[in-house]
Amino acid sequence: MRAARSDIPGHMRVPSSWLISLLVLTGLGSAGRICAQDPPEQFRWVDFHAEKDQDTVVWVTRSLAAEKWTAIREIGVEYDAALVVTSFRATPNSPIDRDTFTLWNVSLVNHGITPLLTGVNLRWLDWMHFAANAPMEPTALYDNCRGCAVQTYFTAFHYDIRQHMWMARWVQGGQGVPLRSAKPPEGVVWTQVYAALSDPDGHDVLGSWVHFDYGKVKRPEDFVYRYDLDPFSNLERTEMLSGKEAETMKDRLCRAQSDLTGLASGQDSPLCASLQKPTAERKPVTTPPANNRGQSQPPGARH
Repeated sequence: MRAARSDIPGHMRVPSSWLISLLVLTGLGSAGRICAQDPPEQFRWVDFHAEKDQDTVVWVTRSLAAEKWTAIREIGVEYDAALVVTSFRATPNSPIDRDTFTLWNVSLVNHGITPLLTGVNLRWLDWMHFAANAPMEPTALYDNCRGCAVQTYFTAFHYDIRQHMWMARWVQGGQGVPLRSAKPPEGVVWTQVYAALSDPDGHDVLGSWVHFDYGKVKRPEDFVYRYDLDPFSNLERTEMLSGKEAETMKDRLCRAQSDLTGLASGQDSPLCASLQKPTAERKPVTTPPANNRGQSQPPGARH
């Protein structure tokens, strides 16, 4: 990929050599994505080296000129909108792991921009199919901060054909689906199990099980969630499961072996081990049967 030129107006002017180094060190482009699935035909990642993509690079750069960023990391295009990742570094000498990112929707028609998410340590995952009649969507994990009690979130991105823009899934309070926390509540043993799962009809779901063990203070609590799209409306759906549905999801999560790197965790926890029913071992019978009368006799025995 090629760095955004330092002579293009922006919130912050920095030496072009720093921008180039930033792009190389942050692992951009295909090197920054873990994708086994091919994207849908209507989507493409912009190649910063390709001459045919320079108009898009310039358009996106000018659209974001007034915003706070140091480098454009990635541009994904679908129809008339771009999904753009920018990164920001406070100073040229700041550690690379202190970079923050922002994901944007950028209109390729009127230069309109919309910030979608901000965080650190963005990790692209695979494409997922959340509804049978909807296209596949890119998914990602990211953290909320560095050097703090880190919270890890999951989200997916989709092009909304009605609004002609990219949007993030399951966003509440500015963040996606919470998956991991480095600081559980005090005095509580917190276990979280999650995984990407495929339903029999072929569409994907994200399942999450959070278990709070309060010791002798009170009974443990379980919160089991399912994140997917409603099969009729294609609207985002967040379901808190209970009863048999919750027990089924717990079993599926503990048995899951997700093909999406980074999107399965907790399967080796004691909580999951407690769900596995031990298989009864069949022991050999060594007691002679009751009707054993000793009918046979050794050779030479008297009659």
